[in-house]
Amino acid sequence: MSVPPLKPLHPNSSLSSVKLAQMGRLATDVVERSLIPGQKHSLKTRPDGTILDGHHRIHVLRERGVDVDALPREIVMQTDLKHVDEAPLG
Repeated sequence: MSVPPLKPLHPNSSLSSVKLAQMGRLATDVVERSLIPGQKHSLKTRPDGTILDGHHRIHVLRERGVDVDALPREIVMQTDLKHVDEAPLG
């Protein structure tokens, strides 16, 4: 099954420069592992690829040339959105 490309919920201009700097200091593999499904702040998206959790980490990985669209993700249906917390990792 093919998944749609990731797309941001918010414009890049709304990303926190402090969070981006924090993520930028981490090794690429560490950032990728932090997005693995099954963790509290894994990469969460809507079925159409809209990112709900992981914005800052995906932004950093894109800047590093990582194919973020191929990363595993947890797909959250509209009825499940009440369970998605604001991620401290971004």
